[in-house]
Amino acid sequence: MDESEIRVVVAWHTALNDGDVDRVVALPHPDVEIGGPRGTAHGADVLREWVGRANIRLDPQRVFRRAETVVVEQAAEWREAGTGVVASHDTVAAVFVVRDERIARLARYPDLAAALAAAGLDGGDEVRPDEPAES
Repeated sequence: MDESEIRVVVAWHTALNDGDVDRVVALPHPDVEIGGPRGTAHGADVLREWVGRANIRLDPQRVFRRAETVVVEQAAEWREAGTGVVASHDTVAAVFVVRDERIARLARYPDLAAALAAAGLDGGDEVRPDEPAES
């Protein structure tokens, strides 16, 4: 059993929520593909800029995995710059593709159903904390 993909994704969330921008951009490949509501872009510099601008906290809720693809349902909080006051919150989801223990692609989706569909995963791919993931 190899759960390195999940460990990488959890480490990315931890770095983001700790405000460790250098670690957030070190975990992906240098030419990481980043997708979201504003389109698709590539590169660690784009990711660094997003982290600085987004003022977001993403707490993983449910995790789904098949091979190198990990889908995470996330409790998201956007905070006001300067004050840190929560401006809004929602439940979103992201698809991560992890290769060679580095994030090759990450894309945000408005909800879990959209992320699972985009990744070609389903409820049978859910990884529960008390159950090992299948390779």
